[in-house]
Amino acid sequence: MTRFWWVRHGPTHARCMVGWTDLPADLSDTALIARVSDYLPPDAPVISSDLARAIATADAIAGPRPRLAPHPDLREINFGAWEMRSFAEVEAEDPDRIRAYYETPGDIRPPKGESWHQVSARVSRTVDHLAAAQQAPDIIVVAHMGTILSQVQRALGLTAYDTFARTIDNLSVTRIARGTGWRLEQINHLP
Repeated sequence: MTRFWWVRHGPTHARCMVGWTDLPADLSDTALIARVSDYLPPDAPVISSDLARAIATADAIAGPRPRLAPHPDLREINFGAWEMRSFAEVEAEDPDRIRAYYETPGDIRPPKGESWHQVSARVSRTVDHLAAAQQAPDIIVVAHMGTILSQVQRALGLTAYDTFARTIDNLSVTRIARGTGWRLEQINHLP
């Protein structure tokens, strides 16, 4: 069995759709970062997406743990033409598509962006590879809300719509175990 300890990166404070834009994380809450680090398994390898906010968060919580190279397939959803825009801005231009994206997620995608199914497939492939390659009992993954939710959906067998209703706070821990199947052990825990 392998347990994935998912940590959402520190906040960016952006009030828009942030996917592949490389914004920095606010890591000024050093007390929370220390609690997160202390909560995680002490010998587990740490990997992150290749975006700066995830890399910096992983570096901040890693301590003496082995650090694996950042991986681009652990990135957030690619919002394409909606990137760095508010829901209201996009809704004013493309109301049907953005409502369908959130109300019936799955195959709908932003112009030049990814659908929910594409994100889930990308992340799941990478998680499967990590589990097989590392063969470690625990792996810490620092990533993004959409990335983490894709694996929550996988573990719980939820619809994409029901998955979108879940919250993953910045610097929270979500633990998912992989044995003969997938099992959600903890979601959105703030130590």
